[in-house]
Amino acid sequence: MNPVHTDPQLARRSGPTIRLADMTTVVLIRHGRSTANADGVLAGRSKGVGLDATGREQARQMADRLTGLQLAGVITSPLKRCRQTAAAITGTTAPAADVEHGINECDYGHWQGRKLADLSGEPLWSTIQEHPSAAVFPGGESLRNMQFRAVSAIRARAAEFDASHGERAVWAAVSHGDVIKSILADALGTHLDHFQRLIVNPASVSVITYTASHPYVIAMNTHVGNLAWVGADADSNTAATGAQVGGGDVPDSTATGQA
Repeated sequence: MNPVHTDPQLARRSGPTIRLADMTTVVLIRHGRSTANADGVLAGRSKGVGLDATGREQARQMADRLTGLQLAGVITSPLKRCRQTAAAITGTTAPAADVEHGINECDYGHWQGRKLADLSGEPLWSTIQEHPSAAVFPGGESLRNMQFRAVSAIRARAAEFDASHGERAVWAAVSHGDVIKSILADALGTHLDHFQRLIVNPASVSVITYTASHPYVIAMNTHVGNLAWVGADADSNTAATGAQVGGGDVPDSTATGQA
């Protein structure tokens, strides 16, 4: 396995250098719609914010999408809306979810609990939209730090699942919109300043395969279709010698519901 090159200042605050997995695949799941989502409120880390009726149904449908996919494990943000979503999918598909604080929601500080419509008038809003790598929430954390801790946690977990379940392991992580967008941006080799160009809706699924060379983004922001194809065609998606020139073939199982 090869080391991940990290920002030295952030690395000093966040622990040792991470090792890369030989090949594992993570299914990134954003929690179902929450009461705060429905009310247009930036929930952040507010306690007690759970799924609304729509979100609970989305979580149930997510469990259906995962039918036939053998998950090596599930990790989840510690917040209620993610734990509720994780509980819905682990009942029949995987062991109980393991709480991972590295994929917790961004600490929005004093912005937490406020209406998004009001926040859009704040001077910081344009920085968040145009130069998020420079955004630091008053009384909270920076988006740059959020990305570093989230990517660090995901890559460390990938290495753990590789060691414990083998290089074809498929596992799931239930987290939040901005967190998942930042993980996808890293996997795409895209600067954090571009992560607002990515869309990650509630109850959506994105898929990344981590290898010793680099990540492969297999799917982003999917909402329908059975996910049993994930991992079944790892070689066709990631090819042992790298990405296939010309794009290669599609997995045979896409015909059964990849979306």
